[in-house]
Amino acid sequence: MDIDFTYLGIVLAVVFGSMVLHELMHGLTAYWLGDNTAKENGRLTLNPIKHIDPILTIALPALLVIMNGVTHSTPIFGGAKPVPFRPDRVKGGEWGAALVGVAGPLTNLVLAFLFFVIAYFGGYITIAGDTIFMANDTMSTFLGAGIMVNLGFFAFNMLPIPPLDGSRLLYAIAPEPVQKVMQAIENMGVVIVFAIVLLASGLIGNILSTIIDFILKLFIAVLPI
Repeated sequence: MDIDFTYLGIVLAVVFGSMVLHELMHGLTAYWLGDNTAKENGRLTLNPIKHIDPILTIALPALLVIMNGVTHSTPIFGGAKPVPFRPDRVKGGEWGAALVGVAGPLTNLVLAFLFFVIAYFGGYITIAGDTIFMANDTMSTFLGAGIMVNLGFFAFNMLPIPPLDGSRLLYAIAPEPVQKVMQAIENMGVVIVFAIVLLASGLIGNILSTIIDFILKLFIAVLPI
């Protein structure tokens, strides 16, 4: 199997930068809502070492690149070490906790749009209808990775699977028995997420691709094309 190490390096660089901002926004949102747990644990920082999870931040994105090859349409997704926070401390109860949860993925969504705007107005992509064509150079590869990685991270982390961020929205509306089951799953940590991805990679890939395609069409719709 041929591995494009240049592309792999670009993807991991984008992953590290995007995940730092993702996790920082979790911590800042929790702090804004009254919980200083993230600050006490040194997570209100741009230092990537504080946020990297070896499995979700490095192994999973790298594995996806190696398995799927170089294509800007391939969903690249993963996560980082969850920022600690106390749901009982944040204002707004479960809905405040949900806001902390979605702050990270929404950051990735904004980053993806910024990469998209830069790529379009910089002439690195052309658009014909709903189809996006990337130029074949290093900057285009970087910008394409910025778009697809951040969209992949947004879509993946919004899945309602504990401990992914989307589960916080489910916590806010789920009855107590369901919350207890979710808490038990969450206590298993990121290993359960990695196992689900490996066992249902095809299904998850299709779900993420559908979400990403829809968002890309929205991006195209809001640009003055």
